[in-house]
Amino acid sequence: MNHPLESLARELGLDAPAQLPLRLQFGYACVIRVRHLLEEPAVLECLAVLGRRVQGSESADRLREAAAEAARLANRHEGSRSIDGCGHAAVSATYAVANALAGKALAAAEYAAYASVYAMGGYGAVADRASFEPEFAWQVDTLRSLAEA
Repeated sequence: MNHPLESLARELGLDAPAQLPLRLQFGYACVIRVRHLLEEPAVLECLAVLGRRVQGSESADRLREAAAEAARLANRHEGSRSIDGCGHAAVSATYAVANALAGKALAAAEYAAYASVYAMGGYGAVADRASFEPEFAWQVDTLRSLAEA
């Protein structure tokens, strides 16, 4: 849990319907950081849809379709059958994409942080909570910057 990020999100009213563009921008920013961990071309295409929506060149209907597809892909990812549901970094990155597309920015951020740390070695992700701090700090700074833009 990134408590400073959650606090900033409450301060910004990030869950409000009017904040959907900010949620999409922030989710996209988080996922781009772990894009290199994605394994499936179909997930990359879903991510591309999100990027186009953030830029204003993709429809809301296409965004919803891509969100449903990304969720399906995340749930069927081979690593999803592991004991914690996130067997390796690619699974977490895929779930980050699915959540970002669905406008669930904080969940996308959490999965992206997990993917980033897990990619550096499983120990940090499960036993050393301090290994998340650089990513958590980046997330707070990024959401703040996007909100101020």
